[in-house]
Amino acid sequence: MQNRTHTCGELRLSDAGKQVKISGWMENIRVVSAGLAFIVVRDFYGTTQVVAESEEMVDTFKSINKESTISVEGAVRERDSKNSKLPTGEIEIVPEKVEVLGRCQHNELPFQINRSREADENARLKYRYLDLRNPAVKENIVLRCNVVSAIRQGMTDHGFLEITTPILTASSPEGARDYLVPARNHPGKFYALPQAPQQFKQLLMTSGFDRYFQIAPCFRDEDARADRSPGEFYQLDMEMAFASQEDVFQVIEDVLPPIFAKYGKYDRASSAPFQRIPYREAMEKYGTDKPDLRIDLTVQDVTKLLGGCGFGPFEGCAVKAVVVSEFHETRKFIDKTLADVEVVSGGKPYWFRLDENGEIVGGIAKFVQPIKEKVISALGLAPDTLVALSAGELALKTAGVLVKTLGAAVPGHIDRQQYAFCWIVDFPMYEIGEESGELEFCHNPFSMPSGGLEVLLKAERGEIDPLTITADQYDLVCNGVELSSGAVRNHDPEIMIKAFEMVRLGEEDVKSKFPAMYNAFTYGAPPHAGIAPGIDRMVMLLAGEDSIREIIPFPMNKNAADIMMGAPGEVTQKQLDELHIALVKPEA
Repeated sequence: MQNRTHTCGELRLSDAGKQVKISGWMENIRVVSAGLAFIVVRDFYGTTQVVAESEEMVDTFKSINKESTISVEGAVRERDSKNSKLPTGEIEIVPEKVEVLGRCQHNELPFQINRSREADENARLKYRYLDLRNPAVKENIVLRCNVVSAIRQGMTDHGFLEITTPILTASSPEGARDYLVPARNHPGKFYALPQAPQQFKQLLMTSGFDRYFQIAPCFRDEDARADRSPGEFYQLDMEMAFASQEDVFQVIEDVLPPIFAKYGKYDRASSAPFQRIPYREAMEKYGTDKPDLRIDLTVQDVTKLLGGCGFGPFEGCAVKAVVVSEFHETRKFIDKTLADVEVVSGGKPYWFRLDENGEIVGGIAKFVQPIKEKVISALGLAPDTLVALSAGELALKTAGVLVKTLGAAVPGHIDRQQYAFCWIVDFPMYEIGEESGELEFCHNPFSMPSGGLEVLLKAERGEIDPLTITADQYDLVCNGVELSSGAVRNHDPEIMIKAFEMVRLGEEDVKSKFPAMYNAFTYGAPPHAGIAPGIDRMVMLLAGEDSIREIIPFPMNKNAADIMMGAPGEVTQKQLDELHIALVKPEA
């Protein structure tokens, strides 16, 4: 290597006496006297201490701004004051020659490199190339690389072929807004960036490929969340021909747990088979279809028990309870926690306690007191127990937030040192749309209805309620985070048309919206199934991060803007003319 004989994380006590050359960024300089200074040089692999012991050499280092890239040639020697926390903490280099390879021209940096995570997020994103010099930030990107490599190896070992699918494709109604790309040679027409390779991977199955996967870039014009990056994200996209739900589960349960156990912040991960929870059971028991199984709290229906207790908000409403045992927190804690729950859920929670003496106290205690023994018996209450309650239209949602919030906040109710996987299965095929008030697809319209054509015909004849039809669809959930949705696909044109007719779309609508896939299926498609776990969310969980931006090399901000590169940005009139585009300014 031209500019170094060793990296900054490589030298050990056994190298003492060697003439070496290291290169990296000058991280810090501590001047002790005119003739003594300690310098830290950092590269990708670690740090090495350099000791300048002459006035001339000290002046040389003092003339160099921090974060300049330099090379240092000199002799390795044993340190008098060793640092056991560093791999190179037993040695130092006495420099004989210093060369500036790339000068930092700024006396002041936007933030201290090793403390960049404490800086304002906009500053971090604008100077992301400096933020990434922080070893703590860099570790997440290295983790991402290792995880992707392990996923590739795991999928290949299971007989999957990695096949790339188009980035410029046709707009498709898949739920989110498309990113559109104007086609210069086709005035007035647009490509769309793929929201997912959904149709292409199903077409691969009809083409005779048996097992496909891809670390697929996906593009959706949607708002940011802590666990969702706006603009683009990556997923482990996979599909299997002649496969059932069980086949998909087996592959995922083989591939993911070893990766989580090896690379995760916690060394325990669920082993196969993962727990399987029907959608409706998940909603009733946990108040969410993304349960965090590390938490031991659940939702109980207490409508019959407390609906007639005389408390106004409970009258004529569904009432849900979350029982928290071994509760020793203050009234202030209760008020703040329930206020936070109300902000998140939109529903107002209520409460009472069974204190250490077995008395009902606090909150709505006066309404519960007349039926004290009945409540204690029905809920199995012991002294020092909090009962949090919700009621009305948002009762279930509020109870779900209570489980998550209280489970994480009250000691003893969450096992944080693990990755708890589960499958959510038997999703409803249809739902009543909030805006339309009519029957709509609940999730993925490409899913096979459980029972196939027969169950759709029964619904059409009025023999069953279409809302009771379930789909061969499943979600993979880990620690309360949805990693992926998947399904056994509806590969039969007759069943597909009938499924769409249920939501007032006919054969021509199916043909026009999904022409390639529909036509391909008419040539004989195999049964097939797949899933697509999110890479970004997976690495976020493995790294123990709360924000997905921490594990993306160059993330956008919450407004889907790249403030480092200045994207999105304006373009020239010439470019617009070539694309046959005229800009219309929004009204003030």
